[in-house]
Amino acid sequence: MEGPRSADRQLGSQRSGAGEHPRAVRSFVTRAGRITAAQERALVSLWPTYGVEPTGMLDLDALFGRTAPRSVEIGFGNGENLLALAARHPERDYLGIEVHRPGVGRLLLSLGARGLKNVRLICRDTVEVLEQHLPPACLDEILVLFPDPWPKKRHHKRRLIQGPFVSVLAAHLACGGTVHLATDWGPYAEEMLVALTAEPLLRNVAPQGGFVPRPPERPQTRFERRGERLGHRVWDLAFTRIDQSQGLALR
Repeated sequence: MEGPRSADRQLGSQRSGAGEHPRAVRSFVTRAGRITAAQERALVSLWPTYGVEPTGMLDLDALFGRTAPRSVEIGFGNGENLLALAARHPERDYLGIEVHRPGVGRLLLSLGARGLKNVRLICRDTVEVLEQHLPPACLDEILVLFPDPWPKKRHHKRRLIQGPFVSVLAAHLACGGTVHLATDWGPYAEEMLVALTAEPLLRNVAPQGGFVPRPPERPQTRFERRGERLGHRVWDLAFTRIDQSQGLALR
């Protein structure tokens, strides 16, 4: 959840200058932010329990100590959504990825207070995590809620949800798994819809091929409530991973 609007590096390259040298495009700006003493302590004392520092491909069964349905939330912000889902569904495992340290510290405090066992956190760039540390087809659900819309036209290249990144998400979903996105920025919602529809391994859950109603299981966070008070509409999208042979047949 993008309370601080931090997300993860966008796949691909962007040409720049006369020499057209490729450079990595990031969809987030690392901000120092304001971190409390309690959050700092949590980052030290609770990170060994909930934090993951991957060095190679992760074995998720070993990481969680069981085999269970698995969800990943990309850019979980202050962790409200991830915390609520993990508490509500102890039968599922949740992996949260976030680069904003105050948000990670805040979620650690909540996890420690509630003693939840089905959550692990990674404080790294999502593209690195997906490409280097998570095996293909290992996830049953991917959540990307309120990624930074980068509203200025010159920043659109920083938007996370673009074709190459969507393909990476699809590759990490198990057949029948779902990627769920939400945004309160209309033009970005349309762009997301186009990018997801173009991915041959994904199929829109919406019968008419558009947006879906807000899922009742998604907790309404402080960020979303604030947007609602300001009159912001929220657009939800849900796409499922289809069998690869079906995807190839649809090309």
